[in-house]
Amino acid sequence: MRKLYDVNMRTIGYLQEGAAGGRRVLYDRNYRVLGYYYPAGDKTYDRDMRPIGRGDLLAGLLAPALGK
Repeated sequence: MRKLYDVNMRTIGYLQEGAAGGRRVLYDRNYRVLGYYYPAGDKTYDRDMRPIGRGDLLAGLLAPALGK
């Protein structure tokens, strides 16, 4: 699991890679799931498994979680 930092080196989230089928899971700084990316289907889903769009859009889920 990789830590994600802002420009001030504060932890803003975590990215877990290499799960089943190459799935990526994005967590906020409190380890709550924000979304999933499935490379086999090239689709991104939110925490409730609702489709967000095509491609890896996980970074776009971080800003709302940070309150920005």
